[in-house]
Amino acid sequence: MIETKDITITPFERNRTIRIYTPADYETSGKRYPVLYMHDGQNCFDDEDASYKMSWRVGEYLDASKRDLIVVAIDCAPEYKRLDEYGPWENPYIGESWLGRDLSLGGEGSAYIEYIAQELKPQIDADYRTIPDETAMMGSSMGGLISTYAACVYPTVFKRVAALSSAFWFNQTELERFIQANDLNGIERLYLDVGTKEVEEPTKTGPTSELYIESSERVYELLKEKVEQTRFEIIEDGLHNELAWRERFPMVVSYLFS
Repeated sequence: MIETKDITITPFERNRTIRIYTPADYETSGKRYPVLYMHDGQNCFDDEDASYKMSWRVGEYLDASKRDLIVVAIDCAPEYKRLDEYGPWENPYIGESWLGRDLSLGGEGSAYIEYIAQELKPQIDADYRTIPDETAMMGSSMGGLISTYAACVYPTVFKRVAALSSAFWFNQTELERFIQANDLNGIERLYLDVGTKEVEEPTKTGPTSELYIESSERVYELLKEKVEQTRFEIIEDGLHNELAWRERFPMVVSYLFS
């Protein structure tokens, strides 16, 4: 079952849709369930809702596998506000290089994650039969960046985190320093990956596939020293889209919750 709710992300007073998946036996089992928070929620379940009409089809996999898991998928903000919310620190250069405008992007990620940890999660734990101490987070691209940031800020809340095809390069230096400065002992499992074809048609100003790989390798080298159960995969011919992430989702969930 997938339930849709409207919420307000209070730090920004922005209305947002969330989609909550519960297992088929939720109403009758009486069990409590771990929770996985996902970003870009519009892309998680239904092709018709997805930004490019291709979704991760998370519900289909979870139904078929009968995995005991609640998923809370949070839609992204429209247009460039997505970069603001998923970017923990401001990037003062990307507005000029991407948009031709003197515009900083990012910098709202801290407040966004604080909202999830301090407001949304307590409400979900109150409304659903969750296991509050078994909470995970997953995202792709900029969603991978903000998920990794969340692991550093709340390692005893988001104990299992996956970051696919992450745009770490958006805040590379700041993220590396942040990882080094934080105690990540609460994290039980981390998963990172990157495809070899993240950018099929490079531009003069945008990131390249090589940058995605180098960026992810640098973050992995730091994280593996902090978290014993850290897995990093370089996906041969892996692309930067929902179909690619859909294919990897079963493996990633199995790793996080094994």
